[in-house]
Amino acid sequence: MENNITIFTDGSSRGNPGPGGWGAVLVLPKQNEKNNELGVINYGIEEIGGREEYTTNNRMELVAVIQALSIIHNSSFIIRVYTDSNYLINGITKWVHGWKNKNWKTSTKEDVLNRDLWQSLDRLCSNKKIEWKYVGGHIGVEGNERCDEIATSFALGEQPKLYSGPISGYFVKNILDVSNSLSFENVAKIKKEKQRKSAKAYSYVSLVSGMISVDKSWKDCEARVKGKSKVRYQKSISAEDEKKIIEHFLKQKKQS
Repeated sequence: MENNITIFTDGSSRGNPGPGGWGAVLVLPKQNEKNNELGVINYGIEEIGGREEYTTNNRMELVAVIQALSIIHNSSFIIRVYTDSNYLINGITKWVHGWKNKNWKTSTKEDVLNRDLWQSLDRLCSNKKIEWKYVGGHIGVEGNERCDEIATSFALGEQPKLYSGPISGYFVKNILDVSNSLSFENVAKIKKEKQRKSAKAYSYVSLVSGMISVDKSWKDCEARVKGKSKVRYQKSISAEDEKKIIEHFLKQKKQS
């Protein structure tokens, strides 16, 4: 990590469009504070954030990273930016090249939305070594969670206290731990599963002693499977979902 800068960013908008806020946390190597004997680099934390009265979530995502990168003047560092915005990552790594070639027009010849911010971000990236990292929102990555707190507070018109100082005194103790970071696809899968669990049941499908049954209430399904060994049961949330579960259970039955 010696030559790395780590940045977490997030944006928020109440209403989209509406009052918005942005937040960023920068983990910066403190040059001239190296313990030559131990080979240790001390790191500092800079929290930044701000508010706009009428904006969108996507604009706040862009402003957050623009403001964070504007602080960094030493282009020799590798900068890792962690964000939960797929719009931001796709825009700066894929779409921006085509937009510039088409005079900032989309494939449908319309003006690029948020062109002013994309141009600013593109200029900031031109002389920096940046690695863009997707991190799922609200999955326990402390840096992302802290940025969300900052951005949301500003969007709500509050004034969060921002930290500036050594990493040793920072109240977010695991700021560099991104082990909970997931790909966009895996995050979408987790969210879908959470939505499924909270959805109203259409029916309950069970596989008991090689026989598939469908019950309309959990009480009936529970009575059918309770105390039995090697049973399978699952909640369906629609007629189509029920059909898929039955097909899955039939396939498992044949394989057993």
